[in-house]
Amino acid sequence: MTYRLGGGRSILLSYEGNGERILAVQVLDFGDQNSLSKSGEILPTPTNAVLLPMLLIMRIHDTMRNQLVELELREPGKVSIYACGPTVYDVPHLGHARTALTYDILKRYLEWQGYETNLVSNITDIDDKIINRSAEEGVSESELAATYTSIYIEQLREFGVKDPDARPHATEYVDQMIKIIEKLVANGVAYEIAESGIYFDVSKFETYGALVQRTADDLRESAQARISSDEQKNDPLDFALWKSAKPGEPTWESPWGPGRPGWHIECVAMSLDLLGDNFDIHGGGSDLTFPHHENERAESEAAGHTFARHWMHSGMLNVSGEKMSKSLGNFQTLGDAMSRYGARPLRLAMLQAHYRSLMELSDETMAGASGGIARIDAFYRRMQGSGITAGTASKEIRDRFTQAMDTDLGTPDALGVIFETITAGNSAIDNQEFTVASSSLAAVTELLEVLGLSQVENSFDAEIDELLSNREKAREEKNFAEADRIRNELQSKGIEIEDTPNGPLWRRI
Repeated sequence: MTYRLGGGRSILLSYEGNGERILAVQVLDFGDQNSLSKSGEILPTPTNAVLLPMLLIMRIHDTMRNQLVELELREPGKVSIYACGPTVYDVPHLGHARTALTYDILKRYLEWQGYETNLVSNITDIDDKIINRSAEEGVSESELAATYTSIYIEQLREFGVKDPDARPHATEYVDQMIKIIEKLVANGVAYEIAESGIYFDVSKFETYGALVQRTADDLRESAQARISSDEQKNDPLDFALWKSAKPGEPTWESPWGPGRPGWHIECVAMSLDLLGDNFDIHGGGSDLTFPHHENERAESEAAGHTFARHWMHSGMLNVSGEKMSKSLGNFQTLGDAMSRYGARPLRLAMLQAHYRSLMELSDETMAGASGGIARIDAFYRRMQGSGITAGTASKEIRDRFTQAMDTDLGTPDALGVIFETITAGNSAIDNQEFTVASSSLAAVTELLEVLGLSQVENSFDAEIDELLSNREKAREEKNFAEADRIRNELQSKGIEIEDTPNGPLWRRI
């Protein structure tokens, strides 16, 4: 019996006896429907849950195991992801954008493959940096955090990043954090320092350092240099779970007196509350691997929880050959970069680098990305001008795209498939192979949507449409001087006209 899965593979199932037991699954081709079906009838969820894990062959680089591994899900057909979000004390920078983009693409791709995906990305709205910045600006911590949270969300949307399924704020989960800390104290893996707070005892957690493939002794040597000599901690690696109240800081009541949570415990409370134990993927930027994510792992497991099944980390970003830094004068905010280059070229530039690689952002990189977006838009204008409408996407094209994305979210190779299809589509028009062109248009449109690079439609503009109409009338009357005058007027308004057999097309330049 053959089943089709939207965005994924069509499969042939072989049954034993009365059909209750599946003997074999054979991948045939790619289906066009959005859910499993049989003769047009939607199959019940249990069937979906049985078949989806058989089809998922995606491999990701698991930081914990330091190798490519098959994505093994907690629950068939469903993927749970926690991606660390920003500490909101300033406007988002390009590093924030790259991290958010990585998990936006992961979610988009898995959903295209038919999976129910639950992405949680937090907001850290209480932290030393927020406290210090609010004092500098003379506003409350909550006001400062609210301002920069709004800017972060607005700019990510402009960048084409979809909202996560949940965006918890740390200050909403203090009660849950306290409960986890109480477990750690009861389990003998935390201790109190008077007038300082509650600390995690790294010596009581045997596998500490496993996420970065280092021993506690190795990590201790580097940590010692960063610890002041009057530190009262038992071990340089020990870290704060609860910080005792200081004058002028926001505080919450706790069994250890007023204070506020440490940074690492925040993500543990939010991820476990919203996704539960043993969720599928924990992600973030590679700069969070240690100590933040290793400390999260230690806290959750020492409290008796099973934490993330897989760990993913996106790479850092260089600007013009150097690490992005305010001190080097090459620091770029997301808003400034989008104003300078445009959201779509910036998104394309980031996707042309593999998410784990060190990305180089330079004028040369952005010139290439801007050219890529121009090539995409020119493809659509030519299809429209030739009267081509989308047909059925080719199995071979979708297969190659899937193979690229299934290999550790390989967006550079996936983009290569799309641009090769654009070339083939243009050649098909040249050769008057309109069925092939129609198929190319369908494939490019579908796959660009997976990457969040869909064509931007020209909005209706009455003034431009009237000028185009007048120009067409002048051309019909062979009044070419007037037609040229109107073209020049449009160019002065930043509008480029392209004449096609099916009428003029325009775009903003």
